[in-house]
Amino acid sequence: MDIRVLGCSGAIAKGNRTTSFLIDGRILVDAGTGVGDLTLDELERIDHVLLSHSHLDHVLGIPLMADAIMRRRLAAQPFRPLRVHALGQTLDALRRHVFNDVIWPDFTRLPKTEQAILELHRFQPGQVLELAGLRIEVLPARHTVPACGFGIETPSGWWVYTGDTGPNPDLWACLKGRRVAQLVIETAFSDDERALAEVSGHLCPGLLAGELAQLEQVGSVAITHVKPGELPAVTGQLDALRTGLPMVALSAGDCFNF
Repeated sequence: MDIRVLGCSGAIAKGNRTTSFLIDGRILVDAGTGVGDLTLDELERIDHVLLSHSHLDHVLGIPLMADAIMRRRLAAQPFRPLRVHALGQTLDALRRHVFNDVIWPDFTRLPKTEQAILELHRFQPGQVLELAGLRIEVLPARHTVPACGFGIETPSGWWVYTGDTGPNPDLWACLKGRRVAQLVIETAFSDDERALAEVSGHLCPGLLAGELAQLEQVGSVAITHVKPGELPAVTGQLDALRTGLPMVALSAGDCFNF
């Protein structure tokens, strides 16, 4: 399984793109601003989008992507809609607040209802999806809105993406006894902003330490969703944790194979 980091920042600034991972060229895990670095050909090859939650930095690529690929998809045979998979509350938020013909046209009905470019598919925590030849489990997350993470089974073990989350004992219970090839876990704030991390449903290095202590088998830990300007402080505080785990802060353009 090939993973390309399109974006891994908690907000935007020059060189900072918000969360999106491209899996085997066909699946997006979240759809932040990093999606905009894909060519039109690359966008057209994507069949599925998995959303962790409804916040703008994770979903804003979907409406623009639907508009970009619609004409090509209509000309191709057979027609392939772009399938968006998410919690029911996330899909409801997209319908109400994005695809409402006010913020953006309703591409779940365009160009015509019986051949719409977007299909919305509801899942639940704990559900296992079979998409593009991959087995993907919906994992629990704890955030300010209904949220989830994802685990994808690979020959090397599980690739686990936590999504946006604060301390999350339910996740570690789900992963108990599993070999995790890579844990992609957020650390949005430095310890200086721990109070903000706690109230906004995020992690800081001090909170992360408690989460990592619950890991049993992990190949590496990849840090994502750091806010622009916070990276030096966060990485310095992560180094001071001395967890003994291989740990790296992700950058847009990073690629992994499992």
